[in-house]
Amino acid sequence: MTIRNLSTISLAILTISFMGILMCVGLLFGEDSEGSNSSGTSPGGSSVSEEVLKHRSLVEKYAKESDISDYVPILLAIIQVESGGTAKDVMQSSESAGLPPNSLDTEASIKQGCFYFASLVKRAKELGCDQDSIIQAYNYGGGYINHVAKNGKKHSFALAESFSKEKSGGQKVDYPNPIAIKENGGWRYNYGNMFYCLLVKQYLTTIQFDDKTVQGIFDEAFKYEGMAYVFGGSSPATGFDCSGLTQWCYAKVGLKLPRVAQDQYDAMSHIDLKDAKPGDLIFFHSTYDAGTYVTHVGIYAGENQMFHAGDPVGWTNLTEPYWQQHLIGAGRYKQ
Repeated sequence: MTIRNLSTISLAILTISFMGILMCVGLLFGEDSEGSNSSGTSPGGSSVSEEVLKHRSLVEKYAKESDISDYVPILLAIIQVESGGTAKDVMQSSESAGLPPNSLDTEASIKQGCFYFASLVKRAKELGCDQDSIIQAYNYGGGYINHVAKNGKKHSFALAESFSKEKSGGQKVDYPNPIAIKENGGWRYNYGNMFYCLLVKQYLTTIQFDDKTVQGIFDEAFKYEGMAYVFGGSSPATGFDCSGLTQWCYAKVGLKLPRVAQDQYDAMSHIDLKDAKPGDLIFFHSTYDAGTYVTHVGIYAGENQMFHAGDPVGWTNLTEPYWQQHLIGAGRYKQ
């Protein structure tokens, strides 16, 4: 996630038309790997090893090509779990392309892994499933998203377990992974890895801020990372648009904001972006025809990073040309 003066950092923010033959990535490989959580921390928000970070530029390249740039932190965490960043087929994505295991070289593995992940993102959005369903499906295959869609549209360990139990015919194998030991004493069903989402998410860290109020704002905002943008949305139940997210997160720490971006801008003390601090709001003009000058707002996190209700909700870099073109400046809450 972001910011040099925080404990962990993120730069990311964090399509196949659903494969005719969905390959269950990780059924025969990578499922017992935990990666290695070294002291290196990722600018992408993942607490991953230096070996994984070496692949960051390729992950960003092919994530952008597949229109999933906001998922870079998750993709890095997947590499950590699949290979620790050291195998040639670093994302263990050969089988998702219909190839034998470990057939792809490193760049091809990342390209295919991003392409495959993007297909899962698309399918999950079509069916209204959550982000954790996508992560688990990288291991199980797209059929898991269908399973989640029929069972509440939200991933849970219980759903992952039931899916694996059905596919394996109830066959269990030893799995002395610390997460598994804590959960059930150290076993899994012999299909994919029912712990996969938990394995990946252990490498996705929460940013720590010095200011309690700022921490509260971001802790609330992070809950909705990956959620689809909903115009007019102002709560977790409805989904969020940009000003709905800022209003909701500020309210959680007792700070009242008006509802729409223009009114929020009018209620703030205006400051230059170079003077902005984490927790300030960043405002933009003319991002769409809203009938007002101010049309978009996000929460500043420092180091030119912003958390906002894009599509999906997540991170973006304010140095990107689009944001520079529409930037107005920052706003600070009037005490």
